[in-house]
Amino acid sequence: MDFLNSTGLFLQTSIQMGTPLLFGTLGGILCEKVGHLNLGIEGMMLLGAVTGFLVGLKSGNPMLAVLAAGAAGLLGALIYAIVTVTFKGNQTVTGLALTIFGGGVSSFLGKSLAGISLPAGIASGLGTKEVPILKDIPVIGTALYKQSIYVHIALIVAILMYFYFKKTRIGLSLRIVGENPSAADASGVNTTLYKYVHILAGGFLCGMGGAYLSLVFVPRWQDNITAGSGWIAVALIIFSTWNPAKAIFGAYLFGALRGIGFKLQNVQIFGSFEISSQLLDMIPYIMTIVVLVFTTIRKKKENQAPAWLSLPYFRENR
Repeated sequence: MDFLNSTGLFLQTSIQMGTPLLFGTLGGILCEKVGHLNLGIEGMMLLGAVTGFLVGLKSGNPMLAVLAAGAAGLLGALIYAIVTVTFKGNQTVTGLALTIFGGGVSSFLGKSLAGISLPAGIASGLGTKEVPILKDIPVIGTALYKQSIYVHIALIVAILMYFYFKKTRIGLSLRIVGENPSAADASGVNTTLYKYVHILAGGFLCGMGGAYLSLVFVPRWQDNITAGSGWIAVALIIFSTWNPAKAIFGAYLFGALRGIGFKLQNVQIFGSFEISSQLLDMIPYIMTIVVLVFTTIRKKKENQAPAWLSLPYFRENR
């Protein structure tokens, strides 16, 4: 029984640590599916984290805090979309600039927030909730049914996105825009509208992912609270082969790797040898490199990036 409880608690922690990664990955997939490489996920998550914390602190309303965080991520995505869609700017440079911008804004706004706790209403609204009966299922009950509503929202969004891509006409048009916007344009699809809508929706999800860290997981303000989660999400997009269902597995896997790092801290092996906490913190990032190497090796067509990814589309050239 102790083993089952320990396993359930470890999976619960893994899912909690994987939830912001899942939001960031889903947001990135939405953006890349329309052919735009957005390396600004980290910046949008930071914008969402600091905005959600500020609004939650001032209002005490968890729903308002989450919506404000998503809106902040959406605003960052709007800047990116204007530069890359309307003005055909370089997508890689714009994404990097967005990350730097988000980091700067979050540090500036968060200077006076260090050490401040959120109102009780935020914790009661977004904190851990137990689902009657289901919470008593061994292992799975603790892992899935003793979680914040935020965790369940992330899972629902991932499943809905999967069916949206695979089973709807709009989802098909979206995929065509990412593969060949010239063909989509010739078929009567408004490529600019599709790009804007999905880039902004992706930014909203990234902002929500950042807010999970500042509103639920910590929940107090820390400078650079995302700690590279946005960059891991960039790798997870490739790892999941742009598939929202696979993104669930990838995010929770990396959440587990982070959880292992926490579990092994201050644990002595071979007598008195203690693993350095800095080495343990490297585990997710080492795995990120490994994932990128192996996913690049795979040559299956269905595992490849959208054909028009990172390429500007000039309508007059079609």
